[in-house]
Amino acid sequence: MFEAAELGRKLTKAEYRELEPVLREQLLLTQSALQKANIPLYILLEGADSTCKGEVVNLLNQWFDTRGLIVNGFGPKTDEEARRPRFWRYWRNFPSRGQIGVFYGTWYTGELIKRATGKQEKDEFDSHMQRIEQTETLLSLDGALILKFWLHTSESDLKKNLCNVLKAEGKGWVGAPADQHILKNYRRFIKAAERAVRLSDQVMAPWFLIEAGNDRYRNATLVRTVIETVQKRLGDLKETQQKHRRKSDKLLGNKLLLSDDATIKVLDQVDLTSSLEKKDYEKRLEELQSELNQLSWRAYHQGISMILVFEGWDAAGKGGAIRRIMQAVDARIARVISIAAPTDEEKSHHYLWRFWRHVPVAGRHTIYDRSWYGRVLVERVEGFASELEWRRAYSEINDFEEQIGARGNVLLKFWLHIDKDEQLERFKAREDIPYKNYKITDEDWRNRERWQDYENAVHDMVVRTSTDFAPWTLVAANSKHYARIRVLETVCEGLKKALDNAED
Repeated sequence: MFEAAELGRKLTKAEYRELEPVLREQLLLTQSALQKANIPLYILLEGADSTCKGEVVNLLNQWFDTRGLIVNGFGPKTDEEARRPRFWRYWRNFPSRGQIGVFYGTWYTGELIKRATGKQEKDEFDSHMQRIEQTETLLSLDGALILKFWLHTSESDLKKNLCNVLKAEGKGWVGAPADQHILKNYRRFIKAAERAVRLSDQVMAPWFLIEAGNDRYRNATLVRTVIETVQKRLGDLKETQQKHRRKSDKLLGNKLLLSDDATIKVLDQVDLTSSLEKKDYEKRLEELQSELNQLSWRAYHQGISMILVFEGWDAAGKGGAIRRIMQAVDARIARVISIAAPTDEEKSHHYLWRFWRHVPVAGRHTIYDRSWYGRVLVERVEGFASELEWRRAYSEINDFEEQIGARGNVLLKFWLHIDKDEQLERFKAREDIPYKNYKITDEDWRNRERWQDYENAVHDMVVRTSTDFAPWTLVAANSKHYARIRVLETVCEGLKKALDNAED
């Protein structure tokens, strides 16, 4: 595959001087068009020669307006990055809408090196490529443009370039160990790269192979490719969106039972008569909180993270259940994230971006009071997300949760269920009790009027996102005492299972 990038293509200095002002002007106009269209552009730079990639980064820094440019360089993982899901460090650096993100050292780099040096089997490598393709598809369907460049350097050129860099010791940057590993295992590295390109090349996130032996040819070709590809994508944007919509409808259309066709909903199976006497509740609460305290510290020392997601009807008791957990877990290793309407900064990214930022480091615990399920609940029902967007979100959420649950971390999701009569009583109590007034809003009353729509959305949510790695627990919450104990029991069971698996 890469032989086509070893043909000795060149540009003379005179040819390059003539092209440069034209390309720079067109590149700035292209950047302006992206900003007006509110589209994020991802430029990924890969290849065997790190010096070559660095030179391209410097060029883009000079030719783009840096006010809308973010350059990300990724090397070996920091301790903080190593203790979180793999894609966490990339998500937190993704560009917002209208910005350009240049990635020097990407989500491909480490996998290519591991495969080339024999530290990764083929099946594991292919699995990582599939995860990468899923992430790139997710971003592309949300409107991002992803351009991936393989800057190809022959083995002889790489050896010459690396030797020149090593000779400059004491005068600047010295070749990193990774460069020497790549040179030593060059053929295996190229073979892995060819496989990565085949597995992850797609219309929405294409690979471009550029011969990098002559820097003038390399620079002009890359910039011209960015300009032409972006302009074409902008021109085809409406047609592309229609194709995505047809494709998504075809994929999602009849795979699972839709709520509109379901005569029996999952919430109908919850026994709301379940209750617990106060005396039994207080005894069991003390036992479970003591157990949870010990389990949470064991998980901390084992490096096991715990994420708890609380969803449910307004006034269902989410806050009360969360408080009983936080009374048992040391505040130094746990925190609560209350999710409200997204800020302007959060709106300028993929909706999962703000949740990726809060993924806890290994051993810490995060509790979400409302969560990413807003996309398929309130955003669906209230029309804040298009049908294409919320239907697509089910698979995006499942993929996100699978990554969170990797490496033995605990992810538990609770839907606290009450009936309409119980909700009405609690609403009235909030209005009558002064210190509870803040809990009731006009929006709560308005949401109540759309109970059936939300019930349909909850049914679809549970059916489509209750997985073996992130199951839903439907909690009967007409009795607050029963609900709190049910939640604590589930949390303790989840931690015990994770700790037993870690010890095994």
